Amino acid sequence: MSASPVLPVILSGGSGTRLWPVSRSSYPKQLWPLLGPNSLLQDTALRAHGPGFAPPLLVCNQEHRFLIAEQLREAGIAGARIVLEPVGRNSAPAIAAAALIAAETDPDTVLWMMAADAAIADTQALRSALDAAVGAARAGRIVTFGMKPSRAETGYGYLEPGAALADAPGVFALARFVEKPDAAKAASLASDGRHLWNSGMFVFTAATLLAEMQAHAPAVLEAVRRAVAGRQNDLDFIRLEPEAFAASPNISIDYAVAERTALAAVVPADIGWSDVGAWDALWELSPKDANGNATQGDVMMEASRNCYVRSDGMLTAVLGLEDVVLVVTADAVLAMHRDAAQDVKTVVDRLKAAGRAQASTHNRVYRPWGFYESLISRDRFQVKRIVVPPGGKLSLQKHFHRAEHWVVVAGSALVTRDHEQLLVRENESIYLPLGCVHRLENPGRIPLTLIEVQSGAYLGEDDIVRIEDTYGRS
Repeated sequence: MSASPVLPVILSGGSGTRLWPVSRSSYPKQLWPLLGPNSLLQDTALRAHGPGFAPPLLVCNQEHRFLIAEQLREAGIAGARIVLEPVGRNSAPAIAAAALIAAETDPDTVLWMMAADAAIADTQALRSALDAAVGAARAGRIVTFGMKPSRAETGYGYLEPGAALADAPGVFALARFVEKPDAAKAASLASDGRHLWNSGMFVFTAATLLAEMQAHAPAVLEAVRRAVAGRQNDLDFIRLEPEAFAASPNISIDYAVAERTALAAVVPADIGWSDVGAWDALWELSPKDANGNATQGDVMMEASRNCYVRSDGMLTAVLGLEDVVLVVTADAVLAMHRDAAQDVKTVVDRLKAAGRAQASTHNRVYRPWGFYESLISRDRFQVKRIVVPPGGKLSLQKHFHRAEHWVVVAGSALVTRDHEQLLVRENESIYLPLGCVHRLENPGRIPLTLIEVQSGAYLGEDDIVRIEDTYGRS
């Protein structure tokens, strides 16, 4: 009898603050096409798609569920299960939930755990490393992947392989983990020929992982077991029971199990791996011109060297700079030396402390029905552009503090206003007085675009009373 397929488990819980201002908690780095036409999440899922693999199981923030489902659909990946974390609790509770769900069908299922935001250049070498890891996992090991260092890197942890495993060719016992080092220590570790970068990818059977969690992290397993037992299906998503999951310790799989178990093993690999953790990593990974500049978007370079410049809109010209990162978005600009790439989080922390929206949300905000973006925001009025794809439908709602004018500029809108329904076509408008019950939907075959003018004493997004919602939001 042939072995059961490997179950890819993709963890998509991070916010990627070192890639601000592109990566923010409302739309983090794994959802962006940073290195090609696909997002990092799509590339991750496609690496584990096809013969030998089961449809993936993803664990993610509930706020990203519709975005992730749509990206999987765009990538042609069907049958995925998406597990929603009610709160973030790091990787150990997330992978425990996946293992418990997998074990309900087959405790011997091999799980390949990976982060949603890594880049891998050599997929053929990855498959060879995975084959070795799967063999060791079926023999009862918890296997990680150690990446051959290409430079001294302070942003990664390191692994030291031990003796080769006689029953698993290409796999070694794991001698020790090394925490993220300072610059001098990183230089030593990267050049000694023994240590490897810790990729954070693991392979194990559900039964092995759960047994080791019971031995080394029983509080995590007990809380997550209750969260899985109390789960509910919501449309195409699996919602873990909130109170039980929140009771789990906040801990990574490295600390909870991998550094404590006697079953840890490592596959050394040279696959062109990067966690795409900061802007200097993107410069390393991106194609460059003759002067070492990597650019994306509407960018003009002149007399500059070894820069990374990205513009998501306006023309960005760079003159006479060297070793600089410049990132331009609709509502924020980041300019820094490449050597400061690991310190971007300090800027994000200051923005959060100041209550600035740019710390966590973009000017364009995605919703299950489409997206909106703010064009003008002033005292007592705000102008937005709203785009709804064919078949999209906003919630039936009302506002206590604002009225709205809608002007259709493309497509047609079916508008519910209290007890009437009206079809509003291109170049037509409609007024929604304060307190009226209303809904917007796109009955046509092209995207609906409208300009919304809000006016009133308070214009916050929390002034929405949802009466009925297609997407199960409260």
